[in-house]
Amino acid sequence: MRFGLLESGTLVRMSIPTSPGPTDPAATTPAQDSPAASVGGGDVVRAVVKEVPDKVSTDGLETKFDERWTAEGTFAFDRTKTRAEIYSIDTPPPTVSGSLHVGHVFSYTHTDVVARYKRMQGREVFYPMGWDDNGLPTERRVQNYFGVRCDPSLPYTEGFEPPHQGTDGKNVKPADQIPVSRRNFIELCERLTADDERTFEELWRRLGLSVDWAQTYQTIGDSSRATAQRAFLRNLARGEAYQAEAPGLWDITFQTAVAQAELEARDYPGHYHRVAFHQSDGEPVYIETTRPELIPAVVALIAHPDDERYQHLFGTTVTSPLFGVEVPVVAHHMAEPDKGAGIAMCCTFGDLTDVQWWRELQLPTRSIIGRDGRVTGDLPEWIAGGPGAELFETEVAGKTTFSARKAIVDALTASGDMPSAPVATQRKANFYEKGDKPLEIVTSRQWYIRNGGRDQGLREELLARGKELDFHPDFMRVRYENWVGGLNGDWLISRQRFFGVAIPLWYPIDASGEVDYAHPIAPAEEVLPVDPTSQAPAGYTEDQRGQAGGFVGDADVMDTWATSSLTPQIVGGWERDNDLFERVYPMDLRPQGQDIIRTWLFSTVVRSHLENKVLPWKNATISGWILDPDRKKMSKSKGNVVTPMDLLVEHGSDAVRYWAASARLGTDAAFEVGQMKIGRRLAIKVLNASKFALSFGGGAGSEIALDPAAVTVSLDRSMLAGLGGVVEQATAALEAYDHTRALEVTETFFWTFCDDYLELVKDRAYGAGADSADLTPETTSARTSLAIALDTMLRLLAPYLPFATEEVWSWWREGSVHRAAWPVAEPLRVAGGDADPADLAAAGHALAALRKVKSEAKASMRTPIVAAALAVPAGSLAAVETAVEDIKAAGRVTGPLDLVAAAEGQGDQAVQGGMVVTSSELGEAPPRNKG
Repeated sequence: MRFGLLESGTLVRMSIPTSPGPTDPAATTPAQDSPAASVGGGDVVRAVVKEVPDKVSTDGLETKFDERWTAEGTFAFDRTKTRAEIYSIDTPPPTVSGSLHVGHVFSYTHTDVVARYKRMQGREVFYPMGWDDNGLPTERRVQNYFGVRCDPSLPYTEGFEPPHQGTDGKNVKPADQIPVSRRNFIELCERLTADDERTFEELWRRLGLSVDWAQTYQTIGDSSRATAQRAFLRNLARGEAYQAEAPGLWDITFQTAVAQAELEARDYPGHYHRVAFHQSDGEPVYIETTRPELIPAVVALIAHPDDERYQHLFGTTVTSPLFGVEVPVVAHHMAEPDKGAGIAMCCTFGDLTDVQWWRELQLPTRSIIGRDGRVTGDLPEWIAGGPGAELFETEVAGKTTFSARKAIVDALTASGDMPSAPVATQRKANFYEKGDKPLEIVTSRQWYIRNGGRDQGLREELLARGKELDFHPDFMRVRYENWVGGLNGDWLISRQRFFGVAIPLWYPIDASGEVDYAHPIAPAEEVLPVDPTSQAPAGYTEDQRGQAGGFVGDADVMDTWATSSLTPQIVGGWERDNDLFERVYPMDLRPQGQDIIRTWLFSTVVRSHLENKVLPWKNATISGWILDPDRKKMSKSKGNVVTPMDLLVEHGSDAVRYWAASARLGTDAAFEVGQMKIGRRLAIKVLNASKFALSFGGGAGSEIALDPAAVTVSLDRSMLAGLGGVVEQATAALEAYDHTRALEVTETFFWTFCDDYLELVKDRAYGAGADSADLTPETTSARTSLAIALDTMLRLLAPYLPFATEEVWSWWREGSVHRAAWPVAEPLRVAGGDADPADLAAAGHALAALRKVKSEAKASMRTPIVAAALAVPAGSLAAVETAVEDIKAAGRVTGPLDLVAAAEGQGDQAVQGGMVVTSSELGEAPPRNKG
């Protein structure tokens, strides 16, 4: 039912649908009564006040309602719903590496607001939680926590107990860490991550995430491993995964290959060295380099084809200083004429440009840097017999790059091939994002997945996928497009680590003992997951491992993103629970940080495109960063993070959520305790204002009828009409994933409701007395309007302040506010009739003007005004006249209140709204009630 107005102004019932709104046709109506029903969508809702506490507080609400929500299954996912009824979220699995920080609270709150809104809108929300527990962060934490390191050559020790527990392990130098077998090391990783995950879940529950805790996973768990291995094997079968012996970025600290997406370019101190190569006639050709230790690895000098200074050298050769190795001078468009001498040495390999030159110009390979970051100990054949052989063997071989550089510089200075002193500079060097030493480029056998880096057709397909995806905010789309457009190689997925998803392959060993990497042995999908380092392939026995005619297992694990890129498939039950997968995939939402668009978002699009031929989700919400007081991004590596549990305890979870929700998507936000204090004040005000609104009518056991037919007073209808506009704006904002705008309009109205409407109607709501059975229509109108407004505002605020709103809901309504339906605007507007929402503001301004008189006279607000004249702007005069009795009661005006149209310019001296008291007479303040 709905209410409409006859010409006489009488409110009558008429039928209307109670749809959650045209923006979401797939939404269904929840089992609980909805605001549409409460405000004219069917039979009149009658609520019974159960109990309103004498003293309200936010303390303890988190524990109280977490236990209740768990016991009642409030957020349990109902998998019987159809795909059209379900809203599925690909929740980011936080990295399990010690503790969460306030940045996690910030972004996960944004997601939870969406989940709670969609649930109230009628969708069945699939909201799982995962733990990203494999990879380097976990390994490093285990090493520091237990004082151990992994040595795959060692046998497994049954019942091994580590030498240290906790912070003691941090004091153990890496060289002194106890070596343990790979299996023992993995067991320690699993032990520590299990402890961390319990701590993480405790914090998420305290924050109020409406996750279904039955839907959890680990990226190192059996189902995740099986999913990642299955996807890899299918990539391999389709030719999308391949193996190559190629130069790649290598972290000498972690002893692992590094992908392009994991790079960080950082300033690194160095020196330019001006060094002479020699033409055939002895004339020098000077180059400038920051890495003179790579002169033994030089394979060419390269200049831009249009650089006139070097055109006469193209097609000729020069010899390297110290070592006398002959190298060609060639042209390439990537040479920079205005950088240094304009001609550069190409070494194999100094940087990624060297790799590109080497590949495109088909240059020879002369590598001298090994995986340990040291110069090879063997004398290279291209140096043997030359003038620099002794120098290499005695001063360079086996040295770190730093020591080798010093030896080469000393030799160049002595030979005269470096005629000037090195010049200090800051150069850009590539670092692994978790490392602290510049990366080297070494040649190794690695596994790759095609991602458009070398396939223009696939690149265009992935760019098209990006255009299909709705980014929130939309400007984040350009980060995706720039990344895909700038790829220069395929996705390197193999890592030389231990705690991760194993590459599920073995390799046969021929009769001569050579490993045949070209013909890998793959397992059947039904036996996944597998560990090739501890299991034999079908048709072989374990005693054939490493033997001629036998096999070896691939010792590498997959990049952590190779598993995380499959989170929609992992949580959706791909090839494990097809019924679930069909109900939740493709998913509706991927929430994540802006810094991992190039890694997590892109890699997930790649895997879904290759395997399922669709986008993995419809929407991507991108959070900004949390900034410290110096406006720097908070991160564990910088040591400027704030751990959130203390904040949640001190200020309350609703308060911290309010701070988080006050920041827009894609926008960096400052860490502000002040905002949390505002949020706490709002949560407490919700409790106090609700207690006040429910106090009319007799307290516990009293019945409240949310019947709009009883709303007859213009001021009440003005308030409801305004509230209808708020519902409309908040709903539109949340549909556009603008949670901040929805909170702003709701909060603004709530404070107007508290500061103006409650004050204006409280005398009328009390009427002849709270217990009076014979209520006037005016009193009934006030009480009904208060109840309808409270019913609506609790729902509007529920996604942001889940604990305070649930507490109030429990005082007078059945079930959970978080399973109630989202408010609908139209019935509220109909209940408001032809009332102008601005009328409430006008009445509030009039009351403020009267109170200003008392404030300026330093009189109590309880002091009566015997008589007064109020100048009102012409446009507000009718609204104030209609509400004059409420204004007089709230302002304690016991005599006449004359309303006159304000003269031009009169409002300049007035309070907000242009209203001013032109004359007044105060009475005697009543004595204070000492009781």
